[in-house]
Amino acid sequence: MSFYFLFSIFYFLFGLCAGSFLNCIIYRLHIKESSLKGFSHCPHCKHRLSWKDLIPILSFIILKGRCRYCHQKISLQYPLVETTTGLLFLSIFIFQNLQGFNPCYLFYLLVISCFLIIIFVYDLKHYIIPDKVIYPATGIVFLYQIISNIQFPWTSADGPPKGLHFGTNFHFQTANFYFLILSALGAAMFFFLICLLSRGKWLGFGDVKLAFFMGLFLGFPNILAALFLAFLIGAIIGLELIILGKKKLSSEVPFGPFLVTGTFLALFFGENLINWYINLFL
Repeated sequence: MSFYFLFSIFYFLFGLCAGSFLNCIIYRLHIKESSLKGFSHCPHCKHRLSWKDLIPILSFIILKGRCRYCHQKISLQYPLVETTTGLLFLSIFIFQNLQGFNPCYLFYLLVISCFLIIIFVYDLKHYIIPDKVIYPATGIVFLYQIISNIQFPWTSADGPPKGLHFGTNFHFQTANFYFLILSALGAAMFFFLICLLSRGKWLGFGDVKLAFFMGLFLGFPNILAALFLAFLIGAIIGLELIILGKKKLSSEVPFGPFLVTGTFLALFFGENLINWYINLFL
């Protein structure tokens, strides 16, 4: 059995456990409880849950989707988030290996994916993107982009590349960083104008913050692919909901989940999609 296969299993199981914790965060964010204090309990009867009740996916299957103590139904959100997080962690691990394994970047992507899953589910359920999630996520991305644009001693005979230099040890790639900031501001400004023109009916200010985060995380041109995919998927699903009679044209639909979906798709397939689009006109 290869190490690659064993690591794949590990990241999937790790994702399942992370998904279970994300479910806890999503629930406690709404009821304004600390996610790091106290024990897990049933949202219906408030009974403290034992370790047997908290095994990702298996507990849901064994208990047949009901609480062990009050027998109330357990939301499908719990196994779905756990499974999705497991598959996403596995996909990120595979993606990183194909791109060239970088443990720091892998850890960074796993952390950011957790924030995005919380935003997806919370906005879908409560029609709001919590500041307690989007601000730390943006801060982590901002800090990572600063660190990743620091280049250590150069070996080129032409001397140091362009950028801000700090002694003779390293320099900062200002052009790359400024381009990321412009991508973030451009995406946020686009959403802010939509929010302003619609007076918040089409998009909320939380979507503006999320767009800034996406631009900073993906950069240019992947941010274009993410926004295009988000609007495309949103239009298709919105049209289906209207046809099925579940929504009306005037109904409010959270856009955060579509933006999160577009972000993941652009992360994995953004470059291929852009190259395919460009080749159509060449």
